[in-house]
Amino acid sequence: MPLDAICLRAVTNELNNILAGCRVEKVYQPDRDEIVLQTRGGQGGPRRLLLSIAAGSPRVHFIDAARENPAAPPMFCMLLRKHVQGAKIAAVSQPAVERMLTIELDTTDEMGVPCKKHLICELMGKHSNVILCGEDNRIIDALRRVDGDLSGKRQVLPGLFYRMPPAQDKHDPFTVSGTGLAAAVSQAEEGQTLDRWLLSQLLGFSPLLCRELSFRATGDAAKPIARMTDENRQQLGKVYDDFMSYVEDNRAKPFLLTKVEDGAVFDFTFLPVTQYEGLMNVTQADSFSALLAAFFEKKGKAERMQRRTGDLHKTVTNARDRVARKLAAQKKELAATHNREQYKRTGELITANLYQLEKGMNKAKVVDYYAENCPEVEITLDVRLTPQQNAQKYFKLYNKAKTAEEVLTQQIEQGTAELDYLESVLAALSEAENERDLAQLREELTQSGVLSAKQTRNKKLRGKPAQAKPFHYRTSDGFDVFAGKNNLQNDLLTLKTAFKSDIWFHTQKIHGSHVILVTDGREPTDEAMTEAAMIAAYHSRGRSSSLVPVDYTPVRQVKKPAGAKPGMVIYHVYQTAYVTPNEAEVEKLRVE
Repeated sequence: MPLDAICLRAVTNELNNILAGCRVEKVYQPDRDEIVLQTRGGQGGPRRLLLSIAAGSPRVHFIDAARENPAAPPMFCMLLRKHVQGAKIAAVSQPAVERMLTIELDTTDEMGVPCKKHLICELMGKHSNVILCGEDNRIIDALRRVDGDLSGKRQVLPGLFYRMPPAQDKHDPFTVSGTGLAAAVSQAEEGQTLDRWLLSQLLGFSPLLCRELSFRATGDAAKPIARMTDENRQQLGKVYDDFMSYVEDNRAKPFLLTKVEDGAVFDFTFLPVTQYEGLMNVTQADSFSALLAAFFEKKGKAERMQRRTGDLHKTVTNARDRVARKLAAQKKELAATHNREQYKRTGELITANLYQLEKGMNKAKVVDYYAENCPEVEITLDVRLTPQQNAQKYFKLYNKAKTAEEVLTQQIEQGTAELDYLESVLAALSEAENERDLAQLREELTQSGVLSAKQTRNKKLRGKPAQAKPFHYRTSDGFDVFAGKNNLQNDLLTLKTAFKSDIWFHTQKIHGSHVILVTDGREPTDEAMTEAAMIAAYHSRGRSSSLVPVDYTPVRQVKKPAGAKPGMVIYHVYQTAYVTPNEAEVEKLRVE
Protein backbone atom coordinates (compact mmCIF):
# COMPACT_ATOMS: atom_id res chain seq x y z
CA MET A 1 0.00 0.00 0.00
CA PRO A 2 1.14 3.61 -0.33
CA LEU A 3 2.31 5.31 2.83
CA ASP A 4 -0.82 7.30 3.80
CA ALA A 5 -0.71 10.55 5.74
CA ILE A 6 -2.03 9.06 8.99
CA CYS A 7 0.61 6.32 9.02
CA LEU A 8 3.24 8.86 7.97
CA ARG A 9 2.34 10.89 11.08
CA ALA A 10 3.49 7.98 13.24
CA VAL A 11 6.64 7.51 11.13
CA THR A 12 7.43 11.23 11.45
CA ASN A 13 7.09 11.16 15.23
CA GLU A 14 9.45 8.18 15.44
CA LEU A 15 12.03 9.82 13.16
CA ASN A 16 11.83 13.12 15.05
CA ASN A 17 12.46 11.40 18.40
CA ILE A 18 15.59 9.75 17.01
CA LEU A 19 17.01 12.34 14.60
CA ALA A 20 16.46 15.62 16.46
CA GLY A 21 19.93 16.84 17.41
CA CYS A 22 21.81 14.49 15.04
CA ARG A 23 24.22 15.71 12.38
CA VAL A 24 24.27 14.72 8.72
CA GLU A 25 27.68 13.14 8.30
CA LYS A 26 27.50 11.94 4.70
CA VAL A 27 25.11 12.09 1.74
CA TYR A 28 24.75 9.40 -0.94
CA GLN A 29 22.55 8.87 -3.97
CA PRO A 30 22.74 5.12 -4.71
CA ASP A 31 19.93 5.23 -7.27
CA ARG A 32 18.14 7.85 -9.34
CA ASP A 33 15.14 7.84 -6.97
CA GLU A 34 16.94 7.45 -3.63
CA ILE A 35 18.92 9.60 -1.23
CA VAL A 36 20.71 8.21 1.85
CA LEU A 37 21.66 10.50 4.73
CA GLN A 38 24.20 9.03 7.15
CA THR A 39 23.75 10.63 10.56
CA ARG A 40 25.67 10.52 13.84
CA GLY A 41 24.73 11.37 17.39
CA GLY A 42 21.35 10.92 18.98
CA GLN A 43 19.88 7.54 19.91
CA GLY A 44 21.51 4.33 18.75
CA GLY A 45 24.66 5.85 17.23
CA PRO A 46 25.26 6.24 13.48
CA ARG A 47 22.24 5.60 11.25
CA ARG A 48 21.36 5.64 7.57
CA LEU A 49 18.15 7.44 6.62
CA LEU A 50 16.66 6.46 3.26
CA LEU A 51 14.59 8.98 1.29
CA SER A 52 12.95 7.13 -1.60
CA ILE A 53 10.64 8.65 -4.20
CA ALA A 54 10.20 5.51 -6.31
CA ALA A 55 6.75 5.69 -7.90
CA GLY A 56 5.49 2.46 -6.39
CA SER A 57 7.13 2.79 -2.99
CA PRO A 58 7.83 6.36 -1.82
CA ARG A 59 8.97 6.27 1.82
CA VAL A 60 11.36 7.53 4.49
CA HIS A 61 12.91 5.17 7.01
CA PHE A 62 16.20 3.87 8.43
CA ILE A 63 18.12 1.10 6.68
CA ASP A 64 20.79 -1.19 8.12
CA ALA A 65 22.94 -2.17 5.16
CA ALA A 66 24.93 0.31 3.11
CA ARG A 67 23.78 0.74 -0.48
CA GLU A 68 26.08 0.32 -3.46
CA ASN A 69 26.86 3.79 -4.80
CA PRO A 70 27.75 4.81 -8.37
CA ALA A 71 31.37 5.58 -9.19
CA ALA A 72 30.53 9.24 -9.82
CA PRO A 73 27.88 10.91 -7.60
CA PRO A 74 24.96 12.55 -9.47
CA MET A 75 24.65 16.34 -9.53
CA PHE A 76 21.85 16.53 -6.95
CA CYS A 77 23.92 14.41 -4.57
CA MET A 78 26.86 16.81 -4.96
CA LEU A 79 24.55 19.75 -4.26
CA LEU A 80 23.19 18.10 -1.11
CA ARG A 81 26.73 17.44 0.07
CA LYS A 82 27.46 21.13 -0.33
CA HIS A 83 24.37 22.37 1.53
CA VAL A 84 23.42 19.55 3.92
CA GLN A 85 26.56 17.65 4.88
CA GLY A 86 27.58 18.64 8.40
CA ALA A 87 24.18 20.23 9.15
CA LYS A 88 22.36 19.58 12.41
CA ILE A 89 18.84 18.16 12.21
CA ALA A 90 16.62 20.47 14.28
CA ALA A 91 13.33 18.61 13.75
CA VAL A 92 11.38 16.27 11.49
CA SER A 93 7.79 17.39 10.99
CA GLN A 94 4.73 16.69 8.84
CA PRO A 95 2.84 19.65 7.36
CA ALA A 96 -0.87 19.24 8.21
CA VAL A 97 -2.40 15.99 6.96
CA GLU A 98 -0.17 15.61 3.93
CA ARG A 99 1.87 12.74 2.54
CA MET A 100 5.06 14.68 3.05
CA LEU A 101 7.57 15.44 5.77
CA THR A 102 10.14 18.17 6.28
CA ILE A 103 13.62 17.77 7.73
CA GLU A 104 14.62 21.09 9.27
CA LEU A 105 18.38 21.66 9.17
CA ASP A 106 20.60 24.11 11.07
CA THR A 107 23.65 24.87 8.92
CA THR A 108 25.75 27.73 7.58
CA ASP A 109 25.82 29.51 4.24
CA GLU A 110 28.83 30.10 1.97
CA MET A 111 30.02 32.92 4.25
CA GLY A 112 29.78 30.84 7.42
CA VAL A 113 26.66 32.63 8.66
CA PRO A 114 24.20 30.33 10.52
CA CYS A 115 21.01 29.66 8.56
CA LYS A 116 18.20 27.17 8.21
CA LYS A 117 17.45 24.91 5.27
CA HIS A 118 14.63 22.48 4.68
CA LEU A 119 14.74 19.10 2.98
CA ILE A 120 11.16 18.40 1.93
CA CYS A 121 10.13 14.84 1.08
CA GLU A 122 6.88 14.64 -0.88
CA LEU A 123 5.65 11.03 -0.88
CA MET A 124 2.79 11.17 -3.38
CA GLY A 125 3.12 8.26 -5.78
CA LYS A 126 4.41 9.24 -9.20
CA HIS A 127 4.52 12.90 -8.09
CA SER A 128 6.98 12.18 -5.25
CA ASN A 129 10.00 14.43 -4.90
CA VAL A 130 12.85 15.51 -2.62
CA ILE A 131 13.24 19.30 -2.58
CA LEU A 132 15.93 21.40 -0.88
CA CYS A 133 14.78 24.87 0.15
CA GLY A 134 16.65 27.80 1.69
CA GLU A 135 15.69 29.92 4.66
CA ASP A 136 13.67 32.26 2.45
CA ASN A 137 11.61 29.27 1.21
CA ARG A 138 13.19 29.46 -2.26
CA ILE A 139 13.94 26.16 -3.98
CA ILE A 140 17.68 25.46 -4.22
CA ASP A 141 17.12 22.32 -6.28
CA ALA A 142 15.02 19.16 -6.47
CA LEU A 143 15.66 15.51 -7.22
CA ARG A 144 12.98 15.83 -9.92
CA ARG A 145 12.65 19.20 -11.58
CA VAL A 146 9.11 20.00 -12.73
CA ASP A 147 8.80 22.65 -15.44
CA GLY A 148 5.79 24.07 -17.24
CA ASP A 149 5.73 21.23 -19.76
CA LEU A 150 5.30 18.66 -17.00
CA SER A 151 2.83 20.60 -14.88
CA GLY A 152 0.86 23.75 -15.56
CA LYS A 153 -0.23 24.10 -11.93
CA ARG A 154 2.96 23.81 -9.92
CA GLN A 155 6.57 24.12 -11.05
CA VAL A 156 9.51 22.90 -8.98
CA LEU A 157 12.62 24.66 -10.26
CA PRO A 158 15.67 26.30 -8.67
CA GLY A 159 14.99 29.91 -7.71
CA LEU A 160 11.20 29.61 -7.45
CA PHE A 161 9.39 29.93 -4.14
CA TYR A 162 8.27 26.58 -2.79
CA ARG A 163 4.52 26.07 -2.86
CA MET A 164 2.57 23.26 -1.22
CA PRO A 165 0.98 20.65 -3.50
CA PRO A 166 -2.57 21.51 -4.67
CA ALA A 167 -5.13 20.94 -1.92
CA GLN A 168 -7.55 18.04 -2.28
CA ASP A 169 -11.30 18.53 -1.99
CA LYS A 170 -11.51 16.52 1.21
CA HIS A 171 -12.07 17.16 4.93
CA ASP A 172 -9.31 17.31 7.53
CA PRO A 173 -10.02 14.24 9.73
CA PHE A 174 -8.83 16.11 12.84
CA THR A 175 -11.66 18.64 12.41
CA VAL A 176 -14.39 16.04 11.81
CA SER A 177 -16.31 14.48 14.71
CA GLY A 178 -17.86 11.03 14.76
CA THR A 179 -21.32 12.57 15.07
CA GLY A 180 -20.73 14.80 12.06
CA LEU A 181 -19.43 11.86 10.02
CA ALA A 182 -22.48 9.74 10.90
CA ALA A 183 -24.77 12.59 9.87
CA ALA A 184 -22.88 13.15 6.61
CA VAL A 185 -23.04 9.48 5.58
CA SER A 186 -26.83 9.58 5.86
CA GLN A 187 -26.82 12.28 3.13
CA ALA A 188 -24.40 10.38 0.88
CA GLU A 189 -25.31 8.88 -2.47
CA GLU A 190 -26.70 5.40 -1.98
CA GLY A 191 -24.99 3.89 -5.01
CA GLN A 192 -21.54 3.60 -3.38
CA THR A 193 -19.95 1.61 -0.58
CA LEU A 194 -19.01 3.04 2.80
CA ASP A 195 -15.27 2.51 2.36
CA ARG A 196 -15.21 4.34 -1.00
CA TRP A 197 -17.25 7.19 0.46
CA LEU A 198 -14.85 7.54 3.42
CA LEU A 199 -11.92 7.59 0.99
CA SER A 200 -13.51 10.42 -0.99
CA GLN A 201 -14.28 12.48 2.14
CA LEU A 202 -11.32 12.17 4.52
CA LEU A 203 -7.91 13.64 3.81
CA GLY A 204 -4.90 11.35 4.27
CA PHE A 205 -6.85 8.08 4.61
CA SER A 206 -5.79 5.00 2.64
CA PRO A 207 -8.17 2.38 1.16
CA LEU A 208 -7.01 -0.11 3.82
CA LEU A 209 -7.87 2.30 6.61
CA CYS A 210 -11.29 3.11 5.12
CA ARG A 211 -12.12 -0.59 4.77
CA GLU A 212 -11.09 -1.17 8.39
CA LEU A 213 -13.36 1.61 9.66
CA SER A 214 -16.22 0.21 7.58
CA PHE A 215 -15.62 -3.30 8.90
CA ARG A 216 -15.43 -2.21 12.55
CA ALA A 217 -18.61 -0.18 12.20
CA THR A 218 -20.77 -2.54 10.12
CA GLY A 219 -19.04 -5.93 9.99
CA ASP A 220 -18.51 -5.49 6.24
CA ALA A 221 -15.39 -3.92 4.71
CA ALA A 222 -17.40 -2.73 1.69
CA LYS A 223 -20.85 -2.11 3.14
CA PRO A 224 -23.25 -0.49 0.63
CA ILE A 225 -24.45 2.82 2.06
CA ALA A 226 -28.01 2.02 0.94
CA ARG A 227 -28.06 -0.97 3.32
CA MET A 228 -26.71 0.86 6.38
CA THR A 229 -29.03 1.06 9.39
CA ASP A 230 -29.23 3.83 12.00
CA GLU A 231 -27.32 1.53 14.33
CA ASN A 232 -24.56 1.19 11.72
CA ARG A 233 -24.27 4.98 11.40
CA GLN A 234 -24.12 5.44 15.17
CA GLN A 235 -21.48 2.74 15.43
CA LEU A 236 -19.49 4.43 12.65
CA GLY A 237 -19.39 7.66 14.67
CA LYS A 238 -18.20 5.81 17.76
CA VAL A 239 -15.56 3.84 15.83
CA TYR A 240 -14.31 7.03 14.18
CA ASP A 241 -14.01 8.90 17.49
CA ASP A 242 -12.10 5.96 19.01
CA PHE A 243 -9.83 5.85 16.00
CA MET A 244 -9.02 9.57 16.08
CA SER A 245 -8.28 9.36 19.82
CA TYR A 246 -5.90 6.50 19.00
CA VAL A 247 -4.12 8.72 16.44
CA GLU A 248 -4.07 11.96 18.48
CA ASP A 249 -2.73 10.18 21.58
CA ASN A 250 0.18 8.84 19.49
CA ARG A 251 -0.69 5.23 20.30
CA ALA A 252 0.13 4.05 16.77
CA LYS A 253 2.15 0.83 16.55
CA PRO A 254 3.81 -0.73 13.50
CA PHE A 255 1.95 -3.82 12.22
CA LEU A 256 2.91 -6.04 9.30
CA LEU A 257 0.30 -8.15 7.46
CA THR A 258 1.42 -11.45 5.94
CA LYS A 259 -0.68 -14.07 4.18
CA VAL A 260 -1.49 -17.15 6.25
CA GLU A 261 -1.27 -19.51 3.26
CA ASP A 262 2.29 -18.75 2.15
CA GLY A 263 3.70 -16.14 4.56
CA ALA A 264 4.06 -13.54 1.77
CA VAL A 265 4.19 -9.89 2.87
CA PHE A 266 0.85 -8.29 2.01
CA ASP A 267 0.45 -4.87 3.65
CA PHE A 268 1.35 -2.68 6.62
CA THR A 269 -0.46 -0.28 8.92
CA PHE A 270 -0.33 1.42 12.31
CA LEU A 271 -3.23 -0.33 14.09
CA PRO A 272 -4.34 -3.97 14.47
CA VAL A 273 -6.34 -4.89 11.37
CA THR A 274 -9.43 -7.08 11.83
CA GLN A 275 -11.08 -7.00 8.38
CA TYR A 276 -9.33 -10.11 6.98
CA GLU A 277 -10.74 -12.47 9.63
CA GLY A 278 -7.96 -15.06 9.86
CA LEU A 279 -6.65 -14.78 6.30
CA MET A 280 -3.76 -12.58 7.43
CA ASN A 281 -1.21 -12.80 10.20
CA VAL A 282 -0.86 -9.43 11.94
CA THR A 283 2.50 -9.05 13.69
CA GLN A 284 3.94 -6.03 15.45
CA ALA A 285 7.36 -4.82 14.31
CA ASP A 286 10.04 -3.28 16.52
CA SER A 287 9.71 0.13 14.87
CA PHE A 288 8.15 1.83 11.87
CA SER A 289 11.53 1.84 10.13
CA ALA A 290 11.79 -1.92 10.63
CA LEU A 291 8.20 -2.26 9.35
CA LEU A 292 8.83 -0.25 6.17
CA ALA A 293 12.14 -2.04 5.56
CA ALA A 294 10.45 -5.44 5.91
CA PHE A 295 7.72 -4.41 3.47
CA PHE A 296 9.66 -2.45 0.84
CA GLU A 297 13.35 -3.29 0.94
CA LYS A 298 13.39 -6.71 -0.71
CA LYS A 299 10.91 -5.64 -3.36
CA GLY A 300 12.82 -2.38 -3.87
CA LYS A 301 16.12 -4.21 -4.24
CA ALA A 302 14.62 -6.49 -6.88
CA GLU A 303 13.22 -3.49 -8.77
CA ARG A 304 16.56 -1.66 -8.67
CA MET A 305 18.40 -4.67 -10.03
CA GLN A 306 15.71 -5.13 -12.66
CA ARG A 307 16.34 -1.58 -13.89
CA ARG A 308 20.09 -2.13 -13.92
CA THR A 309 19.84 -5.45 -15.74
CA GLY A 310 17.35 -4.12 -18.28
CA ASP A 311 19.90 -3.64 -21.07
CA LEU A 312 21.53 -7.02 -20.50
CA HIS A 313 18.19 -8.79 -20.18
CA LYS A 314 17.00 -7.30 -23.46
CA THR A 315 20.23 -8.25 -25.28
CA VAL A 316 20.22 -11.84 -23.98
CA THR A 317 16.48 -12.26 -24.59
CA ASN A 318 16.84 -11.06 -28.17
CA ALA A 319 19.76 -13.43 -28.72
CA ARG A 320 17.78 -16.32 -27.19
CA ASP A 321 14.73 -15.61 -29.34
CA ARG A 322 16.90 -15.37 -32.44
CA VAL A 323 18.52 -18.74 -31.71
CA ALA A 324 15.10 -20.27 -30.95
CA ARG A 325 13.68 -19.07 -34.29
CA LYS A 326 16.72 -20.40 -36.14
CA LEU A 327 16.40 -23.74 -34.37
CA ALA A 328 12.73 -24.03 -35.31
CA ALA A 329 13.54 -23.37 -38.98
CA GLN A 330 16.40 -25.88 -38.93
CA LYS A 331 14.21 -28.56 -37.35
CA LYS A 332 11.54 -27.96 -39.98
CA GLU A 333 14.16 -28.25 -42.72
CA LEU A 334 15.55 -31.40 -41.12
CA ALA A 335 12.10 -32.97 -41.05
CA ALA A 336 11.83 -32.38 -44.80
CA THR A 337 15.02 -34.38 -45.42
CA HIS A 338 13.45 -37.52 -43.97
CA ASN A 339 11.62 -38.10 -47.30
CA ARG A 340 14.86 -38.19 -49.29
CA GLU A 341 14.54 -41.94 -50.07
CA GLN A 342 11.56 -41.07 -52.25
CA TYR A 343 13.86 -38.94 -54.47
CA LYS A 344 16.28 -41.86 -54.89
CA ARG A 345 13.41 -44.25 -55.60
CA THR A 346 11.95 -41.91 -58.24
CA GLY A 347 15.34 -41.54 -59.94
CA GLU A 348 15.79 -45.27 -60.11
CA LEU A 349 12.30 -45.79 -61.53
CA ILE A 350 13.04 -43.23 -64.26
CA THR A 351 16.32 -45.01 -65.05
CA ALA A 352 14.56 -48.37 -65.26
CA ASN A 353 12.00 -46.98 -67.72
CA LEU A 354 14.25 -44.90 -69.98
CA TYR A 355 13.23 -46.95 -73.02
CA GLN A 356 9.65 -45.61 -72.92
CA LEU A 357 10.39 -41.97 -71.92
CA GLU A 358 11.06 -39.03 -74.21
CA LYS A 359 12.13 -35.41 -73.74
CA GLY A 360 9.18 -33.03 -73.43
CA MET A 361 7.03 -35.31 -71.29
CA ASN A 362 5.69 -33.70 -68.08
CA LYS A 363 4.33 -36.91 -66.61
CA ALA A 364 4.94 -40.62 -67.04
CA LYS A 365 3.32 -43.79 -65.80
CA VAL A 366 5.85 -46.43 -64.78
CA VAL A 367 5.80 -49.73 -62.93
CA ASP A 368 6.90 -49.39 -59.27
CA TYR A 369 9.08 -52.41 -58.74
CA TYR A 370 9.64 -51.47 -55.06
CA ALA A 371 5.98 -51.81 -54.07
CA GLU A 372 4.10 -55.03 -53.56
CA ASN A 373 2.20 -56.23 -56.66
CA CYS A 374 4.24 -53.72 -58.75
CA PRO A 375 1.49 -51.11 -59.35
CA GLU A 376 1.75 -48.33 -61.90
CA VAL A 377 2.68 -44.91 -60.46
CA GLU A 378 2.75 -41.48 -62.03
CA ILE A 379 6.05 -39.55 -61.98
CA THR A 380 6.39 -35.80 -62.54
CA LEU A 381 9.04 -34.83 -65.11
CA ASP A 382 10.63 -31.56 -66.19
CA VAL A 383 9.71 -30.98 -69.85
CA ARG A 384 12.98 -29.08 -70.42
CA LEU A 385 15.12 -32.08 -69.45
CA THR A 386 15.86 -35.41 -71.05
CA PRO A 387 14.84 -38.58 -69.18
CA GLN A 388 18.45 -39.12 -68.08
CA GLN A 389 18.65 -35.52 -66.81
CA ASN A 390 15.37 -35.96 -64.91
CA ALA A 391 16.80 -39.04 -63.21
CA GLN A 392 19.97 -37.14 -62.29
CA LYS A 393 17.83 -34.29 -60.89
CA TYR A 394 16.15 -36.65 -58.41
CA PHE A 395 19.49 -38.25 -57.46
CA LYS A 396 20.90 -34.76 -56.75
CA LEU A 397 17.90 -33.94 -54.55
CA TYR A 398 18.53 -37.17 -52.67
CA ASN A 399 22.23 -36.40 -52.11
CA LYS A 400 21.43 -32.80 -51.13
CA ALA A 401 18.92 -33.97 -48.51
CA LYS A 402 21.39 -36.54 -47.19
CA THR A 403 24.12 -33.91 -46.76
CA ALA A 404 21.63 -31.45 -45.27
CA GLU A 405 20.63 -33.98 -42.64
CA GLU A 406 24.23 -34.34 -41.46
CA VAL A 407 24.88 -30.58 -41.41
CA LEU A 408 21.51 -29.70 -39.84
CA THR A 409 21.91 -32.32 -37.11
CA GLN A 410 25.24 -30.76 -36.15
CA GLN A 411 23.85 -27.21 -36.34
CA ILE A 412 20.81 -28.13 -34.23
CA GLU A 413 23.06 -29.66 -31.61
CA GLN A 414 25.14 -26.47 -31.48
CA GLY A 415 22.03 -24.27 -31.45
CA THR A 416 20.47 -26.28 -28.63
CA ALA A 417 23.64 -25.83 -26.57
CA GLU A 418 23.61 -22.08 -27.35
CA LEU A 419 19.94 -21.79 -26.37
CA ASP A 420 20.59 -23.70 -23.16
CA TYR A 421 23.49 -21.38 -22.35
CA LEU A 422 21.45 -18.22 -22.96
CA GLU A 423 18.70 -19.58 -20.70
CA SER A 424 21.32 -20.11 -17.99
CA VAL A 425 22.47 -16.49 -18.40
CA LEU A 426 18.89 -15.26 -17.96
CA ALA A 427 18.69 -17.32 -14.77
CA ALA A 428 22.00 -15.79 -13.61
CA LEU A 429 20.65 -12.27 -14.24
CA SER A 430 17.97 -12.88 -11.63
CA GLU A 431 20.69 -13.81 -9.11
CA ALA A 432 22.72 -10.59 -9.57
CA GLU A 433 22.79 -8.48 -6.40
CA ASN A 434 25.10 -5.58 -7.23
CA GLU A 435 27.05 -3.86 -9.98
CA ARG A 436 30.03 -6.20 -9.54
CA ASP A 437 27.81 -9.16 -10.38
CA LEU A 438 26.54 -7.37 -13.48
CA ALA A 439 30.08 -6.46 -14.53
CA GLN A 440 31.08 -10.11 -14.34
CA LEU A 441 28.04 -11.11 -16.37
CA ARG A 442 29.00 -8.55 -19.04
CA GLU A 443 32.52 -9.96 -19.05
CA GLU A 444 31.12 -13.48 -19.54
CA LEU A 445 28.81 -12.38 -22.36
CA THR A 446 31.69 -10.59 -24.06
CA GLN A 447 33.87 -13.69 -23.86
CA SER A 448 31.07 -15.85 -25.29
CA GLY A 449 30.37 -13.38 -28.12
CA VAL A 450 26.83 -12.40 -27.09
CA LEU A 451 28.05 -8.85 -26.39
CA SER A 452 30.52 -7.13 -28.68
CA ALA A 453 33.54 -5.23 -27.40
CA LYS A 454 31.86 -2.03 -28.63
CA GLN A 455 28.86 -2.65 -26.37
CA THR A 456 31.08 -3.05 -23.31
CA ARG A 457 33.51 -0.25 -24.13
CA ASN A 458 31.86 2.08 -21.64
CA LYS A 459 31.33 -0.60 -18.98
CA LYS A 460 34.93 -0.45 -17.71
CA LEU A 461 35.58 -4.08 -18.52
CA ARG A 462 38.85 -3.61 -20.39
CA GLY A 463 40.88 -3.32 -17.24
CA LYS A 464 40.85 -5.48 -14.16
CA PRO A 465 38.19 -8.25 -14.19
CA ALA A 466 35.24 -7.74 -11.86
CA GLN A 467 35.77 -9.31 -8.43
CA ALA A 468 32.29 -10.58 -7.63
CA LYS A 469 31.85 -13.14 -4.86
CA PRO A 470 29.58 -16.20 -4.90
CA PHE A 471 26.82 -16.70 -2.35
CA HIS A 472 28.21 -18.01 0.94
CA TYR A 473 26.14 -20.06 3.37
CA ARG A 474 26.86 -22.07 6.51
CA THR A 475 24.74 -25.06 7.41
CA SER A 476 23.22 -25.53 10.86
CA ASP A 477 26.03 -27.92 11.80
CA GLY A 478 28.90 -25.77 10.51
CA PHE A 479 29.58 -26.82 6.88
CA ASP A 480 30.34 -24.02 4.39
CA VAL A 481 28.26 -23.92 1.21
CA PHE A 482 29.00 -21.77 -1.85
CA ALA A 483 26.66 -21.04 -4.78
CA GLY A 484 27.70 -19.38 -8.03
CA LYS A 485 25.90 -16.27 -9.23
CA ASN A 486 26.78 -16.77 -12.90
CA ASN A 487 28.45 -19.25 -15.23
CA LEU A 488 31.97 -17.89 -14.69
CA GLN A 489 31.57 -18.34 -10.94
CA ASN A 490 30.05 -21.79 -11.51
CA ASP A 491 33.14 -22.87 -13.47
CA LEU A 492 35.48 -21.33 -10.92
CA LEU A 493 33.75 -23.02 -7.99
CA THR A 494 33.41 -26.46 -9.56
CA LEU A 495 36.63 -26.73 -11.56
CA LYS A 496 39.14 -24.57 -9.66
CA THR A 497 38.12 -23.86 -6.06
CA ALA A 498 36.40 -27.04 -4.87
CA PHE A 499 38.35 -30.08 -3.67
CA LYS A 500 37.64 -33.44 -5.29
CA SER A 501 36.09 -34.68 -2.03
CA ASP A 502 33.59 -31.79 -1.77
CA ILE A 503 29.97 -32.43 -2.78
CA TRP A 504 28.52 -30.80 -5.92
CA PHE A 505 24.78 -30.00 -6.18
CA HIS A 506 22.67 -28.87 -9.13
CA THR A 507 18.98 -28.98 -9.97
CA GLN A 508 18.12 -31.77 -12.39
CA LYS A 509 17.35 -30.45 -15.90
CA ILE A 510 16.60 -27.01 -14.43
CA HIS A 511 18.84 -23.98 -14.90
CA GLY A 512 20.48 -22.92 -11.67
CA SER A 513 23.68 -22.34 -9.71
CA HIS A 514 26.46 -24.82 -9.08
CA VAL A 515 26.47 -25.39 -5.32
CA ILE A 516 29.50 -26.75 -3.46
CA LEU A 517 29.28 -28.28 0.03
CA VAL A 518 32.78 -27.95 1.53
CA THR A 519 33.53 -31.10 3.53
CA ASP A 520 37.09 -30.28 4.78
CA GLY A 521 37.74 -34.00 4.99
CA ARG A 522 34.68 -34.64 7.17
CA GLU A 523 31.69 -36.82 6.44
CA PRO A 524 28.77 -34.44 5.68
CA THR A 525 25.71 -34.92 7.84
CA ASP A 526 22.23 -35.58 6.46
CA GLU A 527 21.19 -32.15 7.69
CA ALA A 528 24.05 -30.45 5.82
CA MET A 529 23.24 -32.39 2.65
CA THR A 530 19.55 -31.45 2.87
CA GLU A 531 20.31 -27.76 3.44
CA ALA A 532 22.83 -27.68 0.57
CA ALA A 533 20.24 -29.28 -1.73
CA MET A 534 17.70 -26.68 -0.60
CA ILE A 535 20.17 -23.89 -1.44
CA ALA A 536 20.68 -25.40 -4.90
CA ALA A 537 16.91 -25.54 -5.44
CA TYR A 538 16.49 -21.97 -4.18
CA HIS A 539 19.12 -20.63 -6.62
CA SER A 540 17.42 -22.12 -9.67
CA ARG A 541 14.41 -21.65 -11.92
CA GLY A 542 12.59 -24.08 -9.63
CA ARG A 543 12.67 -21.66 -6.69
CA SER A 544 8.90 -21.34 -6.45
CA SER A 545 8.21 -25.07 -6.93
CA SER A 546 7.93 -27.91 -4.46
CA LEU A 547 9.84 -31.21 -4.43
CA VAL A 548 12.54 -29.91 -6.77
CA PRO A 549 14.91 -32.69 -7.99
CA VAL A 550 18.54 -31.90 -7.06
CA ASP A 551 21.41 -34.08 -8.28
CA TYR A 552 24.47 -34.42 -6.06
CA THR A 553 27.81 -36.13 -6.52
CA PRO A 554 31.46 -35.73 -5.42
CA VAL A 555 33.22 -32.98 -7.34
CA ARG A 556 35.60 -35.55 -8.84
CA GLN A 557 32.69 -36.93 -10.89
CA VAL A 558 31.97 -33.58 -12.59
CA LYS A 559 33.76 -32.91 -15.89
CA LYS A 560 33.73 -30.11 -18.44
CA PRO A 561 33.72 -31.20 -22.10
CA ALA A 562 36.25 -29.57 -24.39
CA GLY A 563 34.84 -26.43 -26.00
CA ALA A 564 31.74 -26.36 -23.78
CA LYS A 565 30.05 -23.07 -22.93
CA PRO A 566 30.76 -21.46 -19.51
CA GLY A 567 28.93 -23.26 -16.72
CA MET A 568 28.26 -26.39 -18.80
CA VAL A 569 29.47 -29.67 -17.25
CA ILE A 570 28.66 -33.38 -17.46
CA TYR A 571 28.36 -36.08 -14.80
CA HIS A 572 27.23 -39.70 -14.90
CA VAL A 573 27.51 -40.97 -11.32
CA TYR A 574 25.06 -39.16 -9.07
CA GLN A 575 22.13 -39.38 -6.68
CA THR A 576 18.97 -37.28 -6.58
CA ALA A 577 17.25 -35.60 -3.63
CA TYR A 578 13.82 -33.95 -3.72
CA VAL A 579 13.57 -30.77 -1.64
CA THR A 580 11.21 -27.81 -1.34
CA PRO A 581 13.12 -24.49 -1.19
CA ASN A 582 12.19 -22.25 1.73
CA GLU A 583 13.38 -18.65 1.41
CA ALA A 584 13.28 -17.92 5.14
CA GLU A 585 15.34 -20.99 6.00
CA VAL A 586 17.87 -20.31 3.23
CA GLU A 587 18.32 -16.68 4.32
CA LYS A 588 19.00 -17.80 7.90
CA LEU A 589 21.98 -19.80 6.65
CA ARG A 590 23.50 -16.97 4.60
CA VAL A 591 26.88 -15.60 5.65
CA GLU A 592 27.39 -13.08 2.80
